[in-house]
Amino acid sequence: ARLRIALNAPRAKFFTQFNLLPEGVKFLVDLRADLLAALPQEPALEVLRVELDGLLESWFDPGFLELQRITWHSPALVLEKLIAYEAVHPIQSWNDLRNRLDTDRRCYAFFHPRLPNEPLIFVEIALSKGLAGNMQLLLDQGAPVQDPQSADTAVFYSISNTQKGLRGISLGNLLLKRVIEDLRRDLPRLQVFATLSPLPGFRKWLDPALAEKRPLLPAADAAKLAESLGHPGPDTAIADTLARPEWPGDARLADALREPMERLCARYLLQEKSGSHPLDPVAHFHLNNGASVSRLFWLADISARGMDQSYGMMASYRYELSEVDENHERFSRDGHIAAARRAQRLLA
Repeated sequence: ARLRIALNAPRAKFFTQFNLLPEGVKFLVDLRADLLAALPQEPALEVLRVELDGLLESWFDPGFLELQRITWHSPALVLEKLIAYEAVHPIQSWNDLRNRLDTDRRCYAFFHPRLPNEPLIFVEIALSKGLAGNMQLLLDQGAPVQDPQSADTAVFYSISNTQKGLRGISLGNLLLKRVIEDLRRDLPRLQVFATLSPLPGFRKWLDPALAEKRPLLPAADAAKLAESLGHPGPDTAIADTLARPEWPGDARLADALREPMERLCARYLLQEKSGSHPLDPVAHFHLNNGASVSRLFWLADISARGMDQSYGMMASYRYELSEVDENHERFSRDGHIAAARRAQRLLA
C-alpha cells in the first residue's frame, strides 16, 4: 500500500527524476534523514515521508543490492567510510582497520549501483577456533593471525548501518544471510555462526532497578552476595559495589559479582520486555532475524563504552541455519525468545 501511495503521489515523478542524477539517490536518502529528524516538530511532513519511504523501499529492494567483500586493497574512499561509519567499536587508526581486514577477518557490505563507494551497511567478522568472548582480545593488534582455513567459528562482532535516511528499511537480516552463505562456500570448515554483541540497554534497565531496591535476586542469594562482598546491606550490595570505580580490576569483587550479574543479564534478555519485545534493541534485531541467545560473557568489553552500556557484559546470538525460520516465526508471532540451555539455566 505504501509503495502504491508513493508511486501515485503527485511528487513521485519529480522524485523519480533524481534517479537519473549522479548524486540524486544520495540526495533523497539524506532528505529522508532530515525528514525523520524534523517530524516530531513538523508532523505535516508525514505525508512526504510516506511517499519517500515507498520510493526508497522499491529502489533499495534486495535485488538491487550488491554484496561486496571489503579488503585492505579496496578503494581508499571505501576504507575511509568504514572508519567514519563504524558505530559499535570505533576504529582507532589505520593500523586498527588493517588488523580488522587481515586474513583471519572478513568484512562485507551492501552497495547500491547509484551510490558507488558508499557502503549502506557492513558487518565485521573474526574467524576463530571456538567462540571469542572478549572484545579487547579480539581487536588486539598484536595477537597472532589465525589460519582462516582451520577456523570453525565465524564471530560477527560489529554491524553498522551507515545511512540515517535508510532507517526502517531492513537491510541487516538480508546482509547476514548472504554473508553466511558466502562464508560457508569459501570456508567449508565453519560450523558455528554467532555474534559477540553489545547490550546497550542493560545498564539503563539495571541501574534504576537497583536504585529502587527491587528484589532482583532471591533473598538468600542477595545475603550471600553481600557477605562475599563484605557489604552490610543485601539490598544495596550490588549497586554500591558497581559504584566503586576500582571494581573491574579487583579480582575478588569481580569474581563475586560475576554470577549474580550474569543472572540479572539473563533476566534482562529473556524475561524483561516492552510489550512482547525484548528491551534490548540489539537482542531484538538478532532474535527477529531468527537467532537464539547462546551465551553471556562477563567483562567481555571493558572499554569506556562497554562499561557505560552494560558493565562490560556482552551476549552471543547464534544463527543455526536449520532453525532461523522457525525462531523468526515464533518470535514474530508471540514474542518467543529462543535460547540455549546454558542461557536458560541462569534463570533457575
